[in-house]
Amino acid sequence: MRAVARIVGAIGAWFIALLITIFGRRRRRADVPWLEGPIGGAVIGDAPYREVAEAEGLTVERASRSGGLVPSWDALDGNGFDAARVHPLVRDFYEHTSEFDMDVWSKSYFPANIGLWLLVTTISRQVSQLEFPLSPLDTAHGMQSEIISMRRPDGSVRYTGWFRTVGPRVLYTGFYMVAQVPGEASACVKVVFPMPRGNATVILRPTNGTGGALELDTGGGAFGGAGFYRLRAKGDRVTVWKVRTLRERFRVYVDDAGTLRCDHSVRFLGLPVLTLHYKIYRR
Repeated sequence: MRAVARIVGAIGAWFIALLITIFGRRRRRADVPWLEGPIGGAVIGDAPYREVAEAEGLTVERASRSGGLVPSWDALDGNGFDAARVHPLVRDFYEHTSEFDMDVWSKSYFPANIGLWLLVTTISRQVSQLEFPLSPLDTAHGMQSEIISMRRPDGSVRYTGWFRTVGPRVLYTGFYMVAQVPGEASACVKVVFPMPRGNATVILRPTNGTGGALELDTGGGAFGGAGFYRLRAKGDRVTVWKVRTLRERFRVYVDDAGTLRCDHSVRFLGLPVLTLHYKIYRR
């Protein structure tokens, strides 16, 4: 079975590379600085944190006790998004993520779950990245979460890494930052997931939800706006495919009982693929 999975994974990786070549835009890296981000090797796991630190001269603080996905919340403020309207507990989570733990429940949907199963059981497990849970039982024993602060020599945060695992599987290896992109009026949350010889870059537009909720959405318009970008790199050039049919949405909120929660949905071709629900609590 492992040999079959490797063959299917190789075919799948080739097919994705073909789609990037067909639908992607070819650019010099210098012309799309807003897409600049870590590039992965053959196997991901937690290796990119060390590799990126060495390449950019950063210090790495594993298991940071004070790190946050958005170290400065005010960086998101302005041009349609009012950071002050977000519930203080939501802000606290994003600025001090390492102080929180979470429980997670997942649900996948037919027929998209067939493609998700193929992706996870072949490509994702071979490269040790984006091994999404396929059923509620996959997360029954809990999820491990590590915040990694990556700092420049002056002490400022270049990236916040979020390394999450479920048992031996890598749920994801992510690099978080705040970025201004050409197609959005306000600053966005940018998440880069290194992949072999490239990455998946998710640009999330923040909006204010009811009751102090934070909503993050990839729903954008043209190239340069919020969205999901699949990138392959070669030298000083990149090929970038904005996958318009893939949409992610997060809603982070405090419920009536005062509990912090997050609903994360993924849709492809208009069909529901995966829903993740998180209960978030302070350690």
